[in-house]
Amino acid sequence: MAGAGGGGCPAGGNDLQWCFSQVKGAIDEDVAEADIISTVEFNYSGDLLATGDKGGRVVIFQREQEVPVLKPMDLMVEASPRRVFANAHTYHVNSISVNSDHETYLSADDLRINLWHLEITDRSFNIVDIKPANMEELTEVITAAEFHPHQCNVFVYSSSKGTIRLCDMRSSALCDRHSKFFEEPEDPSSRSFFSEIISSISDVKFSHSGRYMMTRDYLSVKVWDLNMESRPVETHQVHEYLRSKLCSLYENDCIFDKFECCWNGSDSAVMTGSYNNFFRMFDRNARRDVTLEASRENSKPRASLKPRKVCTGGKRKKDEISVDSLDFNKKILHTAWHPTENIIAVAATNNLYIFQDKIN
Repeated sequence: MAGAGGGGCPAGGNDLQWCFSQVKGAIDEDVAEADIISTVEFNYSGDLLATGDKGGRVVIFQREQEVPVLKPMDLMVEASPRRVFANAHTYHVNSISVNSDHETYLSADDLRINLWHLEITDRSFNIVDIKPANMEELTEVITAAEFHPHQCNVFVYSSSKGTIRLCDMRSSALCDRHSKFFEEPEDPSSRSFFSEIISSISDVKFSHSGRYMMTRDYLSVKVWDLNMESRPVETHQVHEYLRSKLCSLYENDCIFDKFECCWNGSDSAVMTGSYNNFFRMFDRNARRDVTLEASRENSKPRASLKPRKVCTGGKRKKDEISVDSLDFNKKILHTAWHPTENIIAVAATNNLYIFQDKIN
């Protein structure tokens, strides 16, 4: 991973110039399902960057002070699992979150959240269970869950109905009653067949400070103050121009894509992905946003990323792309921001792009 100096975390808006650093992955047009990157995350120091793919492989990149040179070599390290935590979920696990006590973690699937001790592999405690007695009465599923970064007794989970529940494990062993319930009232005039689908929350992330949390639904990113449950304090439109395309997005199943989101190290900016290998950054302080593209065409070292704009109608300008020309097979679902510097990792199908600020 290329090095980048500098202190602090300026926001990711228009006044911060981003440039290409590295790209990892094959150039093949035909991508095997097993090669698609399914997660990307920095460690707490930012010196390690891990990716996982749908084939069950985990690749860890270590940061070097010199821009590394790729050399073919035999495999020298082979990872083997130290512990296997099994037989606790009936459905696919959608979230894993390590607690701030560094002793426990939670795992969540569509209907249940379990609490584990890192040293105990053969049993867990069920702390949330929304499975109805009759599955025909099921109206929502759990979509994401995360522990609070500082309060080891607090966690949140989101649902397919666009709601977020904050739970306190001190109040009850089974957190079937939430402490706080976050939901934005729907505007009846804008309700449509797709309303419930696009309101489903695909990701929830606490800010590093623990004061806020961010949620991602299909069209927007919302920032919530933990002290205000009635509505978000910020709403950032990611690709509002797709609202008129919801019918075709439903037919090709793209409307069910699960986009993730992330904070920068100082909580002053947020980032999330879109289609056409676009990703969006929102500067919370300056109230500005920018659209950038992860592309091999701009993969020259230190090449600046030019902001991209989508034309929704009328005469298209030279540097704009028509909404009808967007490639919905190219999507950025997973992104990560270095904890202390302006270095970002963006997963585009089977390629991992790394960008850094131009200053460094």
